Amino acid sequence: MLCSCVAKLRGRLWAAVAFGIALCAVSSGAEPRPARDVLSPEQWRRLDAAVDHGLEYLSTQQRPDGSFQAPDQGQPGITSLCVLAFLSRGHVPAQGPYGDQLSRAIEYVLDTGQENGLLFDLPVAEVWRKGTPTHAAIYNHGIAGLMLGEVYGMTDEPARTRIAAAITSAIEFTRQTQLRPKRNRLDQGAWRYLGRLSGGLRSDADLSVTVWQLMFLRSARNAEFRVPAEYIDEAMEYVRGAYRPSQHDFTYCRIPPGNRTSRAMTGSGILSLSLAGEHQSEMARSAGAWILRNGFERYGEVYYYDERYLYSVYYCSPAMFQLGGEYWSRFFPPLQRVLLEHQQDDGSWPRELPKDGQFGNCYSTALVVLSLTPPYQLLPIYQR
Repeated sequence: MLCSCVAKLRGRLWAAVAFGIALCAVSSGAEPRPARDVLSPEQWRRLDAAVDHGLEYLSTQQRPDGSFQAPDQGQPGITSLCVLAFLSRGHVPAQGPYGDQLSRAIEYVLDTGQENGLLFDLPVAEVWRKGTPTHAAIYNHGIAGLMLGEVYGMTDEPARTRIAAAITSAIEFTRQTQLRPKRNRLDQGAWRYLGRLSGGLRSDADLSVTVWQLMFLRSARNAEFRVPAEYIDEAMEYVRGAYRPSQHDFTYCRIPPGNRTSRAMTGSGILSLSLAGEHQSEMARSAGAWILRNGFERYGEVYYYDERYLYSVYYCSPAMFQLGGEYWSRFFPPLQRVLLEHQQDDGSWPRELPKDGQFGNCYSTALVVLSLTPPYQLLPIYQR
């Protein structure tokens, strides 16, 4: 059943993703080492078993309304991450053992859409406050938009019609928030939280929010939705500006005091470059070397006090896969070992502590599954 789903998935998506894959195929010359070669047959067996067990866990956590377990402020983003985790293993809506669950989850995400295109159904205040819907809404929007873009080519005609309307409106919302006036020209082209910023925030943009919107736009463009090149080009100018040549990393914000780094931001910077066809640039390679020097050998260990371990793993894994070669072969086997050692008996991974523990085990498990599945090459946004 899985093999037939995988074959059908590839066939139905090829036309939509061919342009994006072509952009990502730019290289510096030599053919990269095949992704499968970095793991032994036994390591592949363990990987398959761990991913399947993680998905079995997620399948037990779906609510009657189609969502996966998460607090309201984590929806529909966490449900979308769970859907992406299933897609990354070759499962598709309306087919196979999880087909009905995926269809219901997609319907739930669509039901959260607002008239203005925002994919988030909690009220958003006019003034930003940390820990409120004004903080979480834009993250949920980007993640949900990414999922809808990825799943668009896998659904039947009625579902595609509804998804198409949601993506079109969501693109417009993303563009309008991209064009919001910025206090500093360095923030042009990028995104931050909804609502009028207050509380001493000096930046009107950050890389964490920006990358989710960029991935959504890239996915929608791959699926042949109208996303003018300037939307992505303007965002990429911000991403490149977040790179620090002296440190070989990417920063959270371009303006102090937010101009600090983390592995999540450096990984997301590399991934963004790859989506723009620059995955073998000097900037990407030097940032990849920085990640190798600051790896993930100790589960849960953070680079600095405000970093999220699994959030960092989530970005760095597809980023290093895009770089390929020695970057991938040195990065992934140790990461796989650490992650598999900490999978719990029920198939889940521990909550993300000390940060983001409130989002629960569906969030952490989906992040880990997505970090383990780049070598399967089934999720279009991460294909090399």
